[in-house]
Parts: sequence; structure tokens; C-alpha cells
Amino acid sequence: MELKDKVVFITGSTHGIGAAMAIAFAKQGAKLILNGRSQELPEDLKNALEQENADYQYLVADLTKVDLKDFSKKAWDIFGKIDVLINNAGFAKDKMFIGMHEDDFDQVIDLDLKAPFFLSKAIMKKMNKERSGVIINLSSVVGMHGNAGQANYATAKAGIIGLTKSIAREGALRNIRVNAIAPGMIDTEMTQKLSDRVKKNILKQIPLGRLGLTEEVAQGAVFLAQNDYVTGQTIVIDGGMTI
Repeated sequence: MELKDKVVFITGSTHGIGAAMAIAFAKQGAKLILNGRSQELPEDLKNALEQENADYQYLVADLTKVDLKDFSKKAWDIFGKIDVLINNAGFAKDKMFIGMHEDDFDQVIDLDLKAPFFLSKAIMKKMNKERSGVIINLSSVVGMHGNAGQANYATAKAGIIGLTKSIAREGALRNIRVNAIAPGMIDTEMTQKLSDRVKKNILKQIPLGRLGLTEEVAQGAVFLAQNDYVTGQTIVIDGGMTI
């Protein structure tokens, strides 16, 4: 798929991986619909998009507190279509399993799994009529292998992989491709808060010996948007951590 003038809708795109994907698709000439909970985009992201002369709109919304059917219509109507939907919004609320409360579970499931499910459903209905489209879901290596203290997050991210494979089979009937990305340890605000000791132990598990860059995950998203013969796959970007 040639991405110039294609419409790319990225949830959770104010910082980290989402912001990197916004810049990466802007470099390809795509039109962008961005989303976050803050009232405005961060200045550094605004400046980066302006440098690329990006055509973009920003929708403020907490995806756990809006009607996703109405929200999807609002997003679709901005440019009259959505060619690529990227379900990136998510967060972790870590706690050891025996001490995890129902609310700890629900909050992560609501944003990391239910929101992608229902937003994809609403957008895919419209893509069906167009007989084309791409959906990219953000999973995690934690969803593939689990991790202590992240039972809620691992459950959500494993669910994303199952969701991706299932709707990829249905979407293929209308030329809609659906894939997932499973990042490993990426250099973001979250990992920057880790202690030096924890970082050192993590690096020992990564054959390439470093944390990944948000730009490297963004490159994976661009690849999945462009390659017309990849669907139902989970692309692992982890420096070899899960070999």
C-alpha cells in the first residue's frame, strides 16, 4: 500500500510508541487522526509533525469513557475514511496476582483489550463497505510468555493476539488485513523509571544488549501497513529477548 494521503488513525498517540508512529506515518505522507486524554498534543510532537507538514487532527478522548461507536464515526468523518487503524492506547497496572483487585484487572482489560475490540468492530464495519483496510493492534511479548506481577496486562495482550488472528480471517474476505505488534523492552517513559539494577538484569536477557527504540516499533507498523500480503501475524520487536 502506498501511504501518501492514506488516513491513519492512531489511538494513544501523544507520547512513546504512539507518538513515534505518528511521526513515522507523517514521513510517509499519510493523513493522521491522533488521540489522547490530554487536551493538547505535546509541543515536541507538534513540532515534529509540523516539520513533516503533516495533515492531522487530534481527538481528545478516554477510550474507556466514550461510546466507541460514536467515537469511530467522529474519527471516520474527519477525512471521510480510515485506511489504517492502529490500536495503540493502553497501560499497565502491575501487582502480584494474589494481591490484585478486581478493579486492577478491569482497568487494564477495559483499555488494553475491550477498547481495541469495540473500536475495531465499529471501524471494520465501515472498512467492509470499502472492501479494504488495515488494522494493527499493539500486543506485547508479555502476552506471549507472561510475566510476574502482570497477570492483568498479560491477559489483555494475549487476548489481543487472539483477537487479531480471529478478525484477520474474517477481514480477509473483504481485503482487510489485521496484524499485531508485540514489542519487548522499549526505551519509553515507563522503562526510564526503572532502577539501574532492574535495567541491568533486563539487558542480560536481550541478545542485542539494548532497549528498543520507539522508532523501531513504528517502523514495524509502517511495514504492516504497506505489505499487502501479511495478515493474521504477530510481529515481535524485542531484540531477541524471546528467542
